[in-house]
Amino acid sequence: MASAAEQLAANMNFGSFARAKELHKRLLFTLMALIVYRIGTYIPIPGINSQAFLDFFGNPDQQRGILDMFNMFSGGAVERMAIFALNVMPYISASIIVQLMQAVYPPWEKLKKEGGEAGRKQLNQYTRYLTVVLAIAQSFGIAVGLQNSQGMVDQPGAFFVLTTVVTLTGGTMFLMWLGEQVTARGVGNGISLIIFAGIVAVLPSAIGRLLGLAQEGQISAFALLFITVLSIAVVVFIVFMERAQRRLLIQYPKRQQGNRMVGGESSFLPLKVNTAGVIPAIFASSLLMLPTTVAAMAPQANMGPWMQWIVGQMQHGQPVFMVFYGALIIFFCFFYTSITFNPEDTAENLRKYGGFLPGIRPGKRTAEYLDYVLTRLTTIGAAYITAVCLLPEFMITRFASLGYFGGTSLLIVVVVSMDTVAQIQSHLLAHQYEGLIKKAKLRGRGALAPGRK
Repeated sequence: MASAAEQLAANMNFGSFARAKELHKRLLFTLMALIVYRIGTYIPIPGINSQAFLDFFGNPDQQRGILDMFNMFSGGAVERMAIFALNVMPYISASIIVQLMQAVYPPWEKLKKEGGEAGRKQLNQYTRYLTVVLAIAQSFGIAVGLQNSQGMVDQPGAFFVLTTVVTLTGGTMFLMWLGEQVTARGVGNGISLIIFAGIVAVLPSAIGRLLGLAQEGQISAFALLFITVLSIAVVVFIVFMERAQRRLLIQYPKRQQGNRMVGGESSFLPLKVNTAGVIPAIFASSLLMLPTTVAAMAPQANMGPWMQWIVGQMQHGQPVFMVFYGALIIFFCFFYTSITFNPEDTAENLRKYGGFLPGIRPGKRTAEYLDYVLTRLTTIGAAYITAVCLLPEFMITRFASLGYFGGTSLLIVVVVSMDTVAQIQSHLLAHQYEGLIKKAKLRGRGALAPGRK
């Protein structure tokens, strides 16, 4: 028999959506925030030669390497060298560092476990401070690299470096604030939605380039059909894996309460195959962009042989790039899962409320079993994300003229879309509950009112 929540979810329709005025405000706020973000991706930084950058990205013979991925995540802001060119990548890098420090630095670990809401706010503040430092460092490197590039800057000098650092750092901090506002007043995770909007904005041009290559005869009709079918198959596979979960049976014993027996119910503990979601792909991409973005913009003549080798190996489809990318994804799958789900805390909460897994003793044995199951699920999830994200790298080795197009972007778009839809459904569900409560109160008042028939 379906639960009350499932019955409410089944009854959700366009009429219930039309009555949810609070959800309309949240959706409108999210839409306006994303429009502001898209406008910012077309405003170039002061002193830049925008046409030179467009020519650089429009030249199919130019080796851009990881800048193609960076440009897709920023919604095309890199090829225009706009004020949002850094996007939220410094914030993501800062989040990675702060979360790693929580695992190895005891004061921050204590702040996370025992600080409560105040501790969480303090750690968020540390993340913001570190974001500023990383954004300044990256924007300074970009400014110096642009000055060393022929024709990229109209008037090189200290003033250009200063304005570029201030503009790019300010753009990153504004996007970080905008993402937090979308999280609080909109729908879904604001930072993920900003990355999602950037990818969706670039995907039509990537599809158009693919169709143009097919029309020019650079790729065959069979190759175009194969890429289309493969893209659809990847989307279906992502949806299937994101919804896959292992449901562990939780049993609650019967107990005496007054003159009657209560309890004896059973429920399920759902463990997702991919607990970390899209975070490993974003974190791995962010770390790969951090050291190579500035190096890729610098002239080849100013690089040493080792730096030239590193930049060459960090191109799409190169074995070194794929090894590092896959290793970082696997690492962050396990790392982020260990942060979001603690088997010992879950086992303790089950024991506290009298729940247990059939055939397994409460406490330590339950924690060990949960860790056993979660490790194997995370292994499958890490393999799935790695396969999806490395798919475009293998495609680029076969179709070098495609640029960056494939699994990582599809993974982010599909997962963020599913999360956003889930957020909208939760708001609709909460609105239906509020409507039922109001009706119940009105009926109660009507029944108690004197003189009513």
